[in-house]
Amino acid sequence: MQHSTININVQLDAQKLPTEINWKASASTREELQKAKAMMLAFWDTTEKTALRIDLWTKDMMMNEMNDFFFQTFMSMADTYERATHQKEIVNDIKQFAKAFYEKTKKLAL
Repeated sequence: MQHSTININVQLDAQKLPTEINWKASASTREELQKAKAMMLAFWDTTEKTALRIDLWTKDMMMNEMNDFFFQTFMSMADTYERATHQKEIVNDIKQFAKAFYEKTKKLAL
């Protein structure tokens, strides 16, 4: 059995707001830390039947970057849901929502 560890380092300012997010996976071929401006991490608690989440973003994350991040996350979640459930109709609904979300954020940015 293989084992992999993912380390996430978050630098905080005096108000405990993230200023830097860096991560590294032990199974990765990359030697250096990977930089990120935002992250979403979710675990399923089978006892409580609830999602446990950590959502962080740095102070320099721009709104257009957050919009892109959410759009890509929605699309990725749809792909994951399809692989897990094969529910193509629901996957299409998620992707339609993601595209409508993206278009609306583009209009708001004008």
